[in-house]
Amino acid sequence: MNHNNLEAILILDFGSQYTQLIARRIRELNVYSEIVPYNITAEEILQKNPKGIIFSGGPASVNIGKSPVCDKNIFKLNLPVLGICYGMQLIGKLLGGKVESIGHKREYGRTQLIIIKKDIIFNNVPKNTIVWMSHSDHVLKLPPDFERIAYSQNSSIASMKHKSKKLYGIQFHPEVVHTEFGKQILKNFIYDICGCSGNWSIKSFVADTIQKLKEQLGNKEKVICAVSGGVDSTVLAVLLEKVIHQNLICIFVNNGLLRKNEPENVVKILKKYHINLRYINAEKQFLTKLRKVTDPEKKRKIIGREFISVFNHETEKLGNSIKYLAQGTLYPDVIESRSAFGGPSATIKTHHNVGGLPKRMKMKLIEPFRELFKDEVRMIGKELGLPDEIIWRQPFPGPGLAVRIIGEVTPERLHTLRESDYIITEEIKKANLYKTIWQSFGVLIPVKTVGVMGDERTYENVIAIRAVISSDGMTADWAKLPPELLGKISNRIINEVKGINRVVYDISSKPPSTIEWE
Repeated sequence: MNHNNLEAILILDFGSQYTQLIARRIRELNVYSEIVPYNITAEEILQKNPKGIIFSGGPASVNIGKSPVCDKNIFKLNLPVLGICYGMQLIGKLLGGKVESIGHKREYGRTQLIIIKKDIIFNNVPKNTIVWMSHSDHVLKLPPDFERIAYSQNSSIASMKHKSKKLYGIQFHPEVVHTEFGKQILKNFIYDICGCSGNWSIKSFVADTIQKLKEQLGNKEKVICAVSGGVDSTVLAVLLEKVIHQNLICIFVNNGLLRKNEPENVVKILKKYHINLRYINAEKQFLTKLRKVTDPEKKRKIIGREFISVFNHETEKLGNSIKYLAQGTLYPDVIESRSAFGGPSATIKTHHNVGGLPKRMKMKLIEPFRELFKDEVRMIGKELGLPDEIIWRQPFPGPGLAVRIIGEVTPERLHTLRESDYIITEEIKKANLYKTIWQSFGVLIPVKTVGVMGDERTYENVIAIRAVISSDGMTADWAKLPPELLGKISNRIINEVKGINRVVYDISSKPPSTIEWE
């Protein structure tokens, strides 16, 4: 990214699951944000010429010897700095304050913040407001020349600032939606404290990305693009087609784990955009490798390896002239697998196109959307002129139905889930709820229950309906579907899908659950 004319806020990643949400909120305010490793040097920061710096939260304690620490010379750059949660504690410790465990009174969840001193950071924020806390340490003693500007019930110093420099710390997370005026606080920091004017947009991102890809690929380099028919890969394929035209080769792999009628529909959609498409039926290959595998992490890694095996095989057929593999990887995939930028965030699960990739892959990866969320990719799709039928497709996991079948994946179980899932999607579309729901699908549970059909005892499978609402996939609430709709879906599945005699509804949110069951 060329920063010569682009205002930027740098976010040092200390491993928080919310790090990319900070970047997202800032981009929503029309300011470009970039996540960098926590150990970036002060000199490297100067080369990027940012308007301000944010320290993210993180799972570590600043009092542990191996906890991540930034370059102290950052504080000599005379740039505004905002520390969030762990970031505030790190500022406190590095600049001479004292940080201790909060003990049994640790704060997690919604907490009331009381602002005691008027300051720019809290402009247009009520003196008493609700914020989202998630910490077990707190700043017990202020560093020299700092002052307290807010507190909470269990944190006597919930926000602090330097008396003369633009150094701030807040113990809560303004980036999550649960903090009532979180976006306003970030706006105050980037506009009123850092002096940004707001010159970034999806349109500028598309223009910059196209320019960057042209510089990287030139007119000769060929690229294989993995396409699935979903929003991310389709938008990526159209974007790449604008850059390299005939040098783009899109490969669609039928891994046998797709939804009902998916292979036929994907081919039809992509051909409409004159994309150079190769269809590969590798169903037997994938299902053979997955035989008797029940562990979800093993499933994901197997699927990832087989995808790359297919791509490498296709490259050899093309004469080994292709050096690049393009994927529509999004940040939620990355942050759940590992920190994308060097931060020590915890692994939640391996995504097939992130942690599932083999270390010795023959092709270099191109992932233009690696720092973006689903809704931002949809905005790019609109910018590129794609129709709603593509832009508003619900997310579908890379490992496909393999992670919606709990336990072993077999052709019989795939058929049962496909038929059930098709009914769920069909009825939700009929109810005009498809666009408002982030994801809705079925899960085949590896248990059988007793039922009665035609006056006879049955002992058959259970389907769980999963439907969630979300804006980015990082957090989600279960969708309050109308009871009559749930009843209609249940009735159809039990009557139309052989082997199912019970349907249940998943009412868990993310966190603590994930959206997918595996």
